[in-house]
Amino acid sequence: MDITLSLIELCRKGDRRAEYELYKLSYSYLMSICIRYTRQQDKAMEVLNMGFFRILKGLDTYRTDAPIKPWMRRIMINTIINEYKKEKLHYGNHEYVDSYVEKDVWQEMSAAVDVVDAAVITEVIGQLPPATRQVFNLFFVDGYSHKEIASMLGISEGTSKWHLSVGKEKFKEHIQKMTVTKPIEAA
Repeated sequence: MDITLSLIELCRKGDRRAEYELYKLSYSYLMSICIRYTRQQDKAMEVLNMGFFRILKGLDTYRTDAPIKPWMRRIMINTIINEYKKEKLHYGNHEYVDSYVEKDVWQEMSAAVDVVDAAVITEVIGQLPPATRQVFNLFFVDGYSHKEIASMLGISEGTSKWHLSVGKEKFKEHIQKMTVTKPIEAA
């Protein structure tokens, strides 16, 4: 994305052509974020447009000394989470999980992921249940801590850890199924 300060200034002034140019420049980056969190292309496009609208409305608060890409990413993720909460897709959250234990089997998954192509990983993540997919993306892809995820989604840290554990297990199962039908060869 090659977004200039002059383009941002024009957008702040409400220049429609500049806004459209910003949309074109940021579309693929923002859409990739939306696709990670939603299963349907239509829903991803809907959330993208809502998030982009929030980006345009929030440009007055953007500090030009900071990179715009992480700022836009944060707004987009918050938009996705807000939409997720509106749809009340938090069924299945479990508050009783108190501990989380890291297992050695995840090392096997890591080795498989190293040689699996990104499109396959995206497809496997897309097959996770909605709440689990959100936690999985926020933790692994976007780098948030369980405390931050819990705060963002309105769940406990234990529930966040539980969703991550379930996500890892399902991810591992999918990767193992792939290796049974089509063996992964070391790169």
